[in-house]
Amino acid sequence: MTDSTITTSEAPEQAPESASDASVSTAQDPGALARGPIPPGVDPQAHYTQLAILDALRTVVDPEIGMNVVELALIRQVILGENQTEIKMILTTPFCPYAGSMIQQVKEATEGVVDHEVKVTLLAERWDPRDAGLMW
Repeated sequence: MTDSTITTSEAPEQAPESASDASVSTAQDPGALARGPIPPGVDPQAHYTQLAILDALRTVVDPEIGMNVVELALIRQVILGENQTEIKMILTTPFCPYAGSMIQQVKEATEGVVDHEVKVTLLAERWDPRDAGLMW
């Protein structure tokens, strides 16, 4: 399996540099990733594994808001590598009292899909409720 990336932030979609490096943006329509064709140069097995990871991450719910981390747009990137999967995420607030628990749940949910090491990286990026389509 080659390295492959799904990006869930608002970063502009870029063409993959090679078959082993692809990025797909799901910020505007998270369901489009599952409905649309596999991007050129992306390994189908890696693509479907990443979709399975996102499905598993939908079981991780922010206890303060009551929505899952995918719906809230807290998962910014899923990087699937040969020996490690990295999940890059943000929190709804810098001092989230549930940060440790949510990070552990993200790690465990991902480990249920892949059979290698999982690393969760917390990004300093600020969360914007508009990313999740929330109206406060």
